[in-house]
Amino acid sequence: MNSAVLAFEDGTVYRGKPFGAKKTVLGEAVFNTSMMGYQELLTDPSNYMNILVMTFVEIGCYGINDEDSESGGIKASGLVVARDCEIPSNWRSRMGIGEYLEKNGVPGISGIDTRTITRKIRLNGSLKACLSTEDISDEEAVNLARRWSGIEGSNFLKDATCESAYHFDDSEKNIKPFELGGVHINTRKRTFPLFKCAAIDYGVKKSLLRSLAYSGFDVTVFPARVSAEEISDFAPQCVFLSSGAGDPAAAPKEAEVAAKLMKKYPVFGVGFGHQIIARALGAKTYKLKFGHHGGNYPVRNIETGKVSITSQNHSFASDAESLENAGAIVTEVNLGDGTVEGLRHRDLPTFSIQYHPGAAPGTPGSDYPFDAFYDLVGKNS
Repeated sequence: MNSAVLAFEDGTVYRGKPFGAKKTVLGEAVFNTSMMGYQELLTDPSNYMNILVMTFVEIGCYGINDEDSESGGIKASGLVVARDCEIPSNWRSRMGIGEYLEKNGVPGISGIDTRTITRKIRLNGSLKACLSTEDISDEEAVNLARRWSGIEGSNFLKDATCESAYHFDDSEKNIKPFELGGVHINTRKRTFPLFKCAAIDYGVKKSLLRSLAYSGFDVTVFPARVSAEEISDFAPQCVFLSSGAGDPAAAPKEAEVAAKLMKKYPVFGVGFGHQIIARALGAKTYKLKFGHHGGNYPVRNIETGKVSITSQNHSFASDAESLENAGAIVTEVNLGDGTVEGLRHRDLPTFSIQYHPGAAPGTPGSDYPFDAFYDLVGKNS
């Protein structure tokens, strides 16, 4: 059977052209509205156990290069596109997207209406799915999707985090502004003096580490299982809680560690790190109907009135009422659905954002969150 299958737990089945690896995978189907950045999305650890459904018409036009991956390899389970570009055209390209998927053991399916799937997910919510480029029946694919345990209640940190602590290589190569033909998009110099920062890796993106380093931090990365005592022995001036994968409610030990660290150091969290801070304060988190995945999400800062267009990649959110009862102030909200996008603690030097700042490639730093963190650490040093 020379066709790929995408099957959902509700019994819906799509058949299309296989590309990438010959493999059968399970995951939660999430639609992503990004028009580019597919290499970054595939390698973002936040997409662990996600089957990416790209809404843009053609994916792979500019190929895959050696610089733009957010981790050591593809973290998503599979890729669903309307059309895959078999002959990419870009001076930075080193291979096509099909070859890249095959090299990383990840299957893809093309030739199906991804916008119909997007509408299905928006109406019915996220669905467990099976993607296979092997010779399996529709019924078998549906049954596999139904039997998968799902993301809710799952802790994926052992698969998304680093194996041991390491110092982030903050050489000029990693932190200089993205450049094209000698023209700098961002001409601001690196911030000095450097503050010693302990970054806890729940599934961190390389661009976040680059942004930290560029914005004035000497970063050492620790695995998610690190204890508060190990961080204290390192004697940092601040702590960064990274983006990541899985259900924050399934990570009570990580929340307990974060609660201890917030009492000793300035703490900044992004994405999953934001949710861990919420859990550490005793607030609730919950699963969104279909999550926020992609770009162009408008977020309003309640305190300044400023609206930012953000990139997001998460399936869970923090509960506003329980945050306020736990001593936090909601600082930013999503203008689309009103969900919490930022918080700060009333008394502790702690704040966090749900969206992903400083998308890459592009400017390594984002003016607001990293500069705000640098100022916060400076005031508390």
